[in-house]
Amino acid sequence: MIEPYQALGLVPTMRGIRRREEISRNIEHLSHLIKAASWLSSLDLPVRLIAIPEGALQGFNDEVLDLNHEEFARECAIDIPGPETDALGALARQWNAYLMAQAKARHPEFPGRFFNVGFILSPAGEVILRHHKVVPLLPVEHSVTPHNVWDKWIELYGRNLDAFYPVADTEIGRLGFLMANEGSYPENARGLAMNGAEVVYRGPYPHPHVGNGLFEVQNRARALDNNFYLIACNVGTYYLHAESDIPIDTFGGGSAVIDYRGQIVGRHNYSAGSSWVAGTVDITALRHFRATAQWDNWIKDLTTEQYQLIYEQPVYPKNLYLERAPYDHQEYRREVTERQIELMHERDVWRRPDKS
Repeated sequence: MIEPYQALGLVPTMRGIRRREEISRNIEHLSHLIKAASWLSSLDLPVRLIAIPEGALQGFNDEVLDLNHEEFARECAIDIPGPETDALGALARQWNAYLMAQAKARHPEFPGRFFNVGFILSPAGEVILRHHKVVPLLPVEHSVTPHNVWDKWIELYGRNLDAFYPVADTEIGRLGFLMANEGSYPENARGLAMNGAEVVYRGPYPHPHVGNGLFEVQNRARALDNNFYLIACNVGTYYLHAESDIPIDTFGGGSAVIDYRGQIVGRHNYSAGSSWVAGTVDITALRHFRATAQWDNWIKDLTTEQYQLIYEQPVYPKNLYLERAPYDHQEYRREVTERQIELMHERDVWRRPDKS
């Protein structure tokens, strides 16, 4: 039986980087934040899981500044495992907790490219899972995704759930990733659930989509639809680069721990600073609910033959970056966004707006 435990979602101050060496300053900050969060949050139940939000290591300068993909891969992206995961692994050992985090990282099979990678470190400090983000912030994020290199990806990893929605089976439950914009699409949460996920990391979301309630609606719905815990950790104060003295609350709070009924069990509304959200995770109760509920354990009732009809026609183009680097912002709007909107109109999925 898995005893109830505390899960933490860190809300760190972060500094955007221009060189890989600058990541160490962000990791040092995380070490202090983990110390404070783990000590206080363990006064009731032991802290067994610590989630570090996307961007905490490197910031989002590749997206904000529309940086060249190959240059960022060369100068800023990390290797997993590598010095950065070693440093975080030491923190996992120190606090005897599983640590879930993210980084823009290189891949040996795709030279000159970087992916957005979620990774899990065990209490022994070892990397036990890597998840490659399947949906970036499409208008601006330059990360390559498995779908962008579809043919080679399935050649390497197969055409199965583990290739796209990996889940780590651990002593504190089954852990998986729903990183930032991945959570905007319910299919990604369902992919994790169908692969056994029980506790899911949800990466950050920016303003204005936090202030208008979109982030909370998504997070509670994904947890409820799939009967899993969700740790939504948003970023705190954002400094655009290492020497900047201009703090900006780009993300707006909204961090939460949400249970398998979609109920918020831990909330942190403010993000202009460094803090954390904490909440109790009870895997035994989750498993009991899934096994005994008659109605609300929805997945048992999926009529999959029927739902397959929704996805018979391809929508987003696969292999977009199999032979080239990702588009910059202007190119992406012209070559992808505008064409996808036109596709929806041509198929009569969307009605064209009246011109008057």
